Amino acid sequence: MFGIGVPELIIILIIGLIVFGPGKLPEVGRTLGKTIREFRKVSNGIMDDEPTPKATKETKTVDSEQNK
Repeated sequence: MFGIGVPELIIILIIGLIVFGPGKLPEVGRTLGKTIREFRKVSNGIMDDEPTPKATKETKTVDSEQNK
């Protein structure tokens, strides 16, 4: 993923445990998970909302010929 292996992950968890303490660490993890989930929802929503291509002259002339 980001080149993070098991040893690096363990070091990050130990540093987090030292900085936040054992009581706050689960809360910090939950908050981080919610933030990542919301970011993914928003980024997927932006990708879904891409505008469709506008009609070209050919499409307009074909439509007008069919209406005659």
